[in-house]
Amino acid sequence: MGIKRGTTLAAVAVVVAFTATACGGDDTAADNTKPAGAVAPAQSPSSGDGYDSAYGSGADAAAAGAAESAGQLAIAQDEKLGSVLTDSAGFTLYRFDKDTAKPSKSNCDGDCAKTWPVVAAGDATAAAGMDPAVLGEVVRTDGSKQLTVAGWPVYRFSKDAKAGDTNGQGVGGTWFAAAPDGKKAAKAAAAPGGAGQTAGALTVAKDAKLGDHIVDGNGMTVYRFKPDTAWPMVSKCEGDCVAKWPVVPPVDKANAKGIIEKNYLVLDRPDGKKQQTVNCWPVYTFTGDKKAGDTNGQGVGGTWYAVAPDGKLITVQ
Repeated sequence: MGIKRGTTLAAVAVVVAFTATACGGDDTAADNTKPAGAVAPAQSPSSGDGYDSAYGSGADAAAAGAAESAGQLAIAQDEKLGSVLTDSAGFTLYRFDKDTAKPSKSNCDGDCAKTWPVVAAGDATAAAGMDPAVLGEVVRTDGSKQLTVAGWPVYRFSKDAKAGDTNGQGVGGTWFAAAPDGKKAAKAAAAPGGAGQTAGALTVAKDAKLGDHIVDGNGMTVYRFKPDTAWPMVSKCEGDCVAKWPVVPPVDKANAKGIIEKNYLVLDRPDGKKQQTVNCWPVYTFTGDKKAGDTNGQGVGGTWYAVAPDGKLITVQ
């Protein structure tokens, strides 16, 4: 699925000394496995009660209809909000401060639900890089089941006209875009030191062609560059190359779910950036991937490939 384009990459080696640890070893391509279907676990149902009017103007809202499922969820990157959870069509999902998560309860009915259509639990499945365990459902006053994220009921906004709109953000001081973990979406602050890198997470996602592969905390596919080496730990991507293939910043082991911990080291680069490695291999993301789940970097130039949970290259196309 990779876009095959000619890419001019600087070949200046970046070599950094680190704690003497046995790196490298066999690096054959990982087996391609088929993903298992994600199942949203049910939470204890609870009934909604009355509705407080602080939901914003709904005078021109569309007539309330049957709630629609979100389908395959996705994680979008918003310039102001950071990681935002969307439905399969790219429409922003919201949470309401007057709802509760423990227990799950929706307090948006009637006119409120016209302005803020509820998202049906239906066949909703987790986005790549998102913990499927945070998905659940709550039974509404009309008996229908609404999707919840970390216990919070989620909604769309009737005034979002197209994918990527976030017109519901901050409405009435009670409505906010939902992050993939169910919290209010908020862009992470830049790390001190001016490097502009922030700590994130590495998890394992499934793709129909690639099978299990590593993604970052935003669900973006993680790649390796074939000219790099693991012993010594060397990155041969810098300058224009790094502009196109940003390095993955250091990630605490506690935030690496499903990734092998063997030789989970950090590379100190001459450009001042710190780069995460998996089994001593430097890892990157790709600017050509625009949304979570994209794998446009796969096979680019015959040198860039997605990474298996054990750090090996996934060379299937």
